Amino acid sequence: MSHDSTAAPEAAARKLSGRRRKEIVAVLLFSGGPIFESSIPLSVFGIDRQDAGVPRYRLLVCGGEEGPLRTTGGLELTTPHGLEAISRAGTVVVPAWRSITSPPPEEALDAIRRAHEEGARIVGLCTGAFVLAAAGLLDGRPATTHWMYAPTLAKRYPSVHVDPRELFVDDGDVLTSAGTAAGIDLCLHIVRTDHGNEAAGALARRLVVPPRRSGGQERYLDRSLPEEIGADPLAEVVAWALEHLHEQFDVETLAARAYMSRRTFDRRFRSLTGSAPLQWLITQRVLQAQRLLETSDYSVDEVAGRCGFRSPVALRGHFRRQLGSSPAAYRAAYRARRPQGDKQVDGDGAPGQPGGPGSLGPAGLPPSLHPEGPVPMQSRRAAASALSSAAASASASSASSAENGREAYATSRAASLPGQRSAT
Repeated sequence: MSHDSTAAPEAAARKLSGRRRKEIVAVLLFSGGPIFESSIPLSVFGIDRQDAGVPRYRLLVCGGEEGPLRTTGGLELTTPHGLEAISRAGTVVVPAWRSITSPPPEEALDAIRRAHEEGARIVGLCTGAFVLAAAGLLDGRPATTHWMYAPTLAKRYPSVHVDPRELFVDDGDVLTSAGTAAGIDLCLHIVRTDHGNEAAGALARRLVVPPRRSGGQERYLDRSLPEEIGADPLAEVVAWALEHLHEQFDVETLAARAYMSRRTFDRRFRSLTGSAPLQWLITQRVLQAQRLLETSDYSVDEVAGRCGFRSPVALRGHFRRQLGSSPAAYRAAYRARRPQGDKQVDGDGAPGQPGGPGSLGPAGLPPSLHPEGPVPMQSRRAAASALSSAAASASASSASSAENGREAYATSRAASLPGQRSAT
């Protein structure tokens, strides 16, 4: 699933200033960025495929900092251009950023802001969204990133409307994608926007990928205990909810357990996880149902009851919306893909019954997913807390100076930004 803003036509009409050309795409690389994400825009926009009916772009590979740039596996890269080359680009792509807890170089942020002011389209793939957010380009806008990092993006930049469900978000002049392969989806979308369905379809065939993927990140999302709330009092409420998904309770119940009003709880929960509590709860129930369909022989009606849905009809509706198929069709497809000898059985040979390898651990995960068996909730909370504290202390000193530049830019563009959305 993708999100296309209604502001897109307005943003598309923005004129490029100076030396910028629409066909020039600048890809901004940083040291420590993963090679897969970095290679996606290089392959899409940097190879001449005019023989297949794909119009040609002109690619400029730019270093966002002094090189050589190190990437996956210890490889070192030298870029042919520096930040100055961005001044010629009609599109600037940031395919990744090395750390979700450290600010990007201010020189690179200035170059991105200037490009946007001069009419360039700015694209962030995966963790590249953090660079766009640090530059102030996502304030008041919808955006996405890898589902695993969406809570961090929402917490660090509360004015960004983070939607972890989308594969990509097109807000006209600023676009973001989810992780890894979703970068291909967004790049194909850009080609489709620029040159039409036929060109995008021809490119997809060359890349051996579908021209459009249905659905979003929900089928991949697994947030048993978001790391970012490990040190927060709400962690106890989240832990309780995950351990009681088989019971019927609502958000009011969670708010009461947190000793908060519903409105305060909603606001606090969203700021910490990037999701509304109702949507998070439904997602967790669907994930639980998905696991039971994979690892047990319970009927769909039984699965609905064991996941806290009030009826099988409610399960079917939410399951289809999130995963694009009915529970029965999902189970059939899963078993068709799975070798017959791979079916999980318990000690008595019964597949997926409680207590066997097909049963679920305390957090709703099959015990086989944990190398040493189920991880105690207390241990996971302690580990999450340590991770959050370490990340916070590592970024606190450097984040304040970068925040000043981001806020100044966001303030200066607030009055005329196409696609601007009010914070909620």
